[in-house]
Amino acid sequence: MAFVPVLFYSENTEFTEILFAVTAIPGLVSIIVVNWNGMAYLGECVESALRQSYPSKELVVVDNDSTDGSREWLRENMAGRLLLVEIPRNIGFAGGVNAGIRASLGEYVALLNNDAVAESNWLSEMVAQSSDPGVGMVASKILFYDRRNVIDKAGHLLYPDGLNRGRGAGDLDRGQFDESGEIFFPDGCAALYRRCMLDAVGLFDEQFFAYGDDADLGLRARWQGWKCTYAPAARVYHRHSGSLGKYSPEKAFLVERNRFWVAVKTLPWPLLLLSPLLTLWRFFWHVLSMFSKRGLAGGVAREYSAWSLLVATIHAYLSAFAGIFKILQKRREVFRSRKIGNAEFYRLLCAYRISARELAIRD
Repeated sequence: MAFVPVLFYSENTEFTEILFAVTAIPGLVSIIVVNWNGMAYLGECVESALRQSYPSKELVVVDNDSTDGSREWLRENMAGRLLLVEIPRNIGFAGGVNAGIRASLGEYVALLNNDAVAESNWLSEMVAQSSDPGVGMVASKILFYDRRNVIDKAGHLLYPDGLNRGRGAGDLDRGQFDESGEIFFPDGCAALYRRCMLDAVGLFDEQFFAYGDDADLGLRARWQGWKCTYAPAARVYHRHSGSLGKYSPEKAFLVERNRFWVAVKTLPWPLLLLSPLLTLWRFFWHVLSMFSKRGLAGGVAREYSAWSLLVATIHAYLSAFAGIFKILQKRREVFRSRKIGNAEFYRLLCAYRISARELAIRD
């Protein structure tokens, strides 16, 4: 009788210290799906991963203590088709991804959000773009699930205070991002990472929990000289913010707190010292966006209240400063191991920069 192999973590496990002795299998792609109460859309995501035309693949689903029946559904319906990693508490996207990576065997690691659906050639197109051994990351073309002619992300752009935004987010897909080439870093919703890059750079930072962790990893990889390419034919359809909601105060809290940590951890000192002024300028545009009810700030104010947004922002900075010493320790490692200089980093930032106005008003 077929069964779902399950890897259990105990309550006493220190997740950040779990190590698996893995010898990567050449050519194998490990697809990692992190799930937390995603029963409404998990089945379609998993089926799209299993239908990939790329021949050498494995699927690892990490469940972060779901209570909506999705864990039971996986056990009952995915017999012999995937490895299920069960976590006894919600350790966030970053922790879930890392647990999946440590349990996997692939030369490549592909991430797919549980609220996303991939076209059947998704893996093949990304692997094809990684032929250069210097490429450590590959980004997908991510479109909205319910508006498949609208771009969610085609790689990422960065505002110089550490906040990132999807390239082309909210634009109609007119073919303007149909050329492959270098980009800054991929979105963790749907991306390919070379395992040897992760061995060199490190995994996702579990201190972030969720949001900004892909930017942190991408920037750390860039400092070590790894390249990132974009695979326009690797298409994924995404239900945006399916876990927390597009405009939830909790998302606003995580985005702003983790933005601060990305800046402190990865930006060179001249830019980091300028960061508070850049953030004030960005806040100015966020306030304006609240009047037009656009962007994340406008959406939170519209669906909740301006007060809830203010509370989330204050909470974000209190939490950010509470974790600052760990981030500063990690910063020393980032800059101790870097292989490019400030000038090259500034070149990348100029090439893939987004303005405060665009960052604030785009939905």
